[in-house]
Amino acid sequence: MALASLLILLTTAGYAVLCAIKPFAPCRKCTGTGVRTRRRTITLCRRCHGHRARLRIGRRLLNNSRSIHATGTRPQPTDRKAAPWQ
Repeated sequence: MALASLLILLTTAGYAVLCAIKPFAPCRKCTGTGVRTRRRTITLCRRCHGHRARLRIGRRLLNNSRSIHATGTRPQPTDRKAAPWQ
C-alpha cells in the first residue's frame, strides 16, 4: 500500500515538473502538424488553431488556480474618509 502511494506521488510530482518545464504538448488531433486533411481540403486544426501545440491539462489547472488565488487575495480598496466638514 505504501509503495503504491509512493508511486502515485512520484508520478504526480513528475507530471507537475513536466508541466512547469514544458507547458505545451503536441496537438493530438492533428498530431502536431497544425493542419488537417478532410475530403481533399486542407484546413487549420480547430483544436490548436494551427499553432501545432496545446497547453497541457496540468498547466491549465495551475494557471486557473493561480488566477483564482490572485483574485481572492487582492487588497480591498480602502474606504475614503469623510471630509471633516460633513
